[in-house]
Amino acid sequence: MSLAPRLDLRQTQSLVMTPQLQQAIRLLALSNLEIEGFIAEEIEKNPLLESGGSDDDGPAEPEPPTIERDEPAGTDDLLTGGDTLGEAALDVDFATESFHHDSPADSIGGLDGSLGMSGAAGGAMPEDGPDLDAFAERAESLADHLLAQAGTVFSGRDAVIAQHLIDQIDETGYLAASLLDIANRLGAPLAEVEAVLGRIQTFDPTGVGARDLAECLALQAKEADRYDPCMARLIEHLDLVARGDLARLRRLCAVDDEDLADMIRELRGYDPKPGLRFGGEAMQAVVPDLFIARRPPGWAIEINAATLPRVLVNRRYYAELSSGPQNKASKAWLSDCLANANWLVKALDQRQRTIIKVATEIVKQQEAFFLKGVAHLKPMTLRQVADAIEMHESTVSRVTSNKYLSCARGLFELKYFFTSAIAAADGGDAVSAEAVKSAIRALIAAEDPKKILSDDTLVDLLKARGFDIARRTVAKYREAMGIGSSVQRRRQKALEGVG
Repeated sequence: MSLAPRLDLRQTQSLVMTPQLQQAIRLLALSNLEIEGFIAEEIEKNPLLESGGSDDDGPAEPEPPTIERDEPAGTDDLLTGGDTLGEAALDVDFATESFHHDSPADSIGGLDGSLGMSGAAGGAMPEDGPDLDAFAERAESLADHLLAQAGTVFSGRDAVIAQHLIDQIDETGYLAASLLDIANRLGAPLAEVEAVLGRIQTFDPTGVGARDLAECLALQAKEADRYDPCMARLIEHLDLVARGDLARLRRLCAVDDEDLADMIRELRGYDPKPGLRFGGEAMQAVVPDLFIARRPPGWAIEINAATLPRVLVNRRYYAELSSGPQNKASKAWLSDCLANANWLVKALDQRQRTIIKVATEIVKQQEAFFLKGVAHLKPMTLRQVADAIEMHESTVSRVTSNKYLSCARGLFELKYFFTSAIAAADGGDAVSAEAVKSAIRALIAAEDPKKILSDDTLVDLLKARGFDIARRTVAKYREAMGIGSSVQRRRQKALEGVG
């Protein structure tokens, strides 16, 4: 064995993630709204990119030459192919004829009814259009509401203590800190801190500043002038109320059935989280990325163009810059800008085609769901769709992430249609887990309050419907849907009957 140094040549192969490849992969996983923000960032960085809008008054430019293909390249081809910077840059105009036949929906004037999303120029709202969000008034937070009241009640040292206590009240309205810790931190007597808290507990909303649920309900009962000894004992034994132990509650409160029913009805009318009516985050509506509708020839699938602005390469500006004096560095920078702009436009175009392709396969495999409902949802995996459209499984996973489709049955995330399989009781085709959950929800919703269905009974009823499922699976699905056990539902029904 020789120990002398020597020089060897070896050939190896490795996959290199170019910036363009990373960008194309990232674009697939973004929703339409995220794409809009991404495009805005790219337009700021690249002077040759511009959002589609009204055309200039200048003379029209000749159309760039296009490369005809028998079939559009798939996303996997786009990511791995070497033809990323063709001689003719790809200027994509969503208003041109080249995009009129991407889907059947392009011939029917849009799927979104009177919203007119498909008819908008490039799908983007006009820049000078009204921003309705700007007119929305900022919701007053619970802390602001309490501080405004404290400013009219406290002064001096008490005002400092009150402000510190309000800072420790969480969004539900409960005091989340120990009074002793607050007193030690402020160097104030505990009795003084308790006195300030007592005055804060008289603020609106009623029940704010409580340290637990019992105190919160007691404050509301006092405000309603219903805090008598019987109500006090009922509030002290909320655990019995939760368990539905009515017989023991009657003995402890020393009341009859009618009085107990009246007390429970009163208790259920109180707000256990009074702070939530203030300072809640504004609800953000989910905007669909796709529209799906039934049409006589079949199904029409369309990208929501309202959330996907046009992106164009400004060739006129490129011609102006390239015709001026340039050094080697500026010429290289301008070439990079043009190459990146062309790539982005091409990648966005291919992203849309890939989304349409995946959505088309989902509709094809889940057509029974779109026609008849969730009970007919079939088990489906990413690999099934990937094999059908001849793409990689990871590509399908990225396409279906953070994207929603709107159809006649509602708004659904694309991931919703990929569910595990449950064996059929009669040996037929497997069914979707979502279909089983829907059946469990329907059975429990229709159960007799006097005859609550146990998990074992649910297993038998599901088997009669053709679902071969174990008891532990029923319990798992029931808990995932937030439905209590038979004992919990029986107690809840008893309380509802009393109230």
